[in-house]
Amino acid sequence: MKRVISGMNLSVYAIGLGAMPLSLERRPDEARALEVFRAFIDGGGDFIDTANVYCLDNDDIGHNERLVARALTTLGCRDRITVATKGGVTRPRGAWETDGRPAFIRASCERSLRDLGTDCIALYQLHAVDPRVPLEDTVGELARLQAEGKIRHIGLSNVRAAQLEAALRVARIVSVQNRCNVLEQRDFRNGLVDVCGRLGVTYIPHSPVGGYFGHRQLGSHPLLRKLAQAHDCSPQAVALAWLLARGDHLLPIPGASRPESIRDSLTAVSVALTAEDMRALDALG
Repeated sequence: MKRVISGMNLSVYAIGLGAMPLSLERRPDEARALEVFRAFIDGGGDFIDTANVYCLDNDDIGHNERLVARALTTLGCRDRITVATKGGVTRPRGAWETDGRPAFIRASCERSLRDLGTDCIALYQLHAVDPRVPLEDTVGELARLQAEGKIRHIGLSNVRAAQLEAALRVARIVSVQNRCNVLEQRDFRNGLVDVCGRLGVTYIPHSPVGGYFGHRQLGSHPLLRKLAQAHDCSPQAVALAWLLARGDHLLPIPGASRPESIRDSLTAVSVALTAEDMRALDALG
């Protein structure tokens, strides 16, 4: 099953890989991380999401990007995998703080180019809006980097509909990446997912099975467990199948720190939820 990132004119597998868990606390060793990438790619996956701040702190910036680059080189598949990364956040002492200053965005992008070992990033996303910096200034710098050939396409993360529309007045935005799953349906309720569909913007739900802290809650939910039993799959696969059924412009990116987890996530493309299932799951949010 493929999904088209319309603004990129790119067809990718319907489920991507969120590489973040491979670089945070309790991260696996590199051999295990390589097996996660191998399982994803062997299963048909071809879209990997990373960020320069998927790391422990500012002394560890770029850990996840370098890990992705080494894995794709080792597996011999760099030319057929789309890698998306992000900039605009810092990690002082392990905290998460925004920095949307144009000079910082440029420096972050150029470091990501080095860490990913490429001369052009396929999809570079603003990680979060900095309330201290006009969004138009931040996106304007992304547009300049794009014009210089350092970024092929621009995306946004952690944004509202009004911010997307403001950014579109400055540059072509091809994707929005926000937290969204069957238990956290805010962007369905506020209309952002529909806005993205209408504007031809791909919506990338991060934490689609609950994320770093919420996956246990999702996995133990009574309705998800009931539907998992009915469809002979895991609750996580049900949650992903629900997202896939909500629109052709959705590209969920479950995280994984074990190869078994990403293999399970990829089975969601074969889960056929009924209309009754969908109504019940829609009501959870």
